[in-house]
Amino acid sequence: MPAPINPFKAALKEGRVVYGCWMGLAAHNAAEIVGTAGFDWLVIDNEHSPNDLRSTRDSLMALKGSDSHAVVRVPVGEPWIIKQMLDAGAQTIIVPMVESAEQAEMLVKAMRYPPHGIRGVGYSMTRSSMFSQIADYGTTADDQVCLIVQVENRAGLAALDDILAVDGIDGVFIGPADLGADLGFMGDLMNPQVVSVIIDAIARIAASDKAAGILTTNEEMIEKARDAGAQFIAVGLDVLILAGAVRELAAKYKA
Repeated sequence: MPAPINPFKAALKEGRVVYGCWMGLAAHNAAEIVGTAGFDWLVIDNEHSPNDLRSTRDSLMALKGSDSHAVVRVPVGEPWIIKQMLDAGAQTIIVPMVESAEQAEMLVKAMRYPPHGIRGVGYSMTRSSMFSQIADYGTTADDQVCLIVQVENRAGLAALDDILAVDGIDGVFIGPADLGADLGFMGDLMNPQVVSVIIDAIARIAASDKAAGILTTNEEMIEKARDAGAQFIAVGLDVLILAGAVRELAAKYKA
């Protein structure tokens, strides 16, 4: 039995546009609820939320019955944490703050088993192989893992063409908040200069053999990104959705 097909990776290869939602509540029951919404993909965030390996594993388990593909963002691009998240059952990994082709090449190796990579071969005891139920996991997993790298500062933009030339990367995600801050526009994500830089980067990615992605809740930006060639677009964050709904409800009755 081979490793399961990665529908997110397949969609990007086919050129389809898929919509997602960011999850930072760090609770498996919240993930299960979001998993009923109908998004194509969901990000279990480990960079800016209180998730860890165990809570991420629990969210992966909670999403097992969902049609939404679970994507895991690691807090930093270190092989040890990528290995742990893959062993926990993640197939798609997002890595923040990628700034060079050399860094991207190291991440590609971290996603793959020897002889093409450095991922530790311990799948027989992990959830990724369903504890050895997937007998051919070791020889088929590399084809189904998906690596998304984040370019979100001026250093990353300067190295974008070199990063795009790295074989084994499936997509490049533009991080608007960090990029805007690095450009000198903290919190002003729709500043014309920020938007221009983002759209140019998305167009460059889309013109390559990699897929372009972005997170934005602004409808105008969603349309601009899609028109520029973005394929995977996150359009919401569970924390903000909850915060907005409860504040609106409280304000309605306290008024």
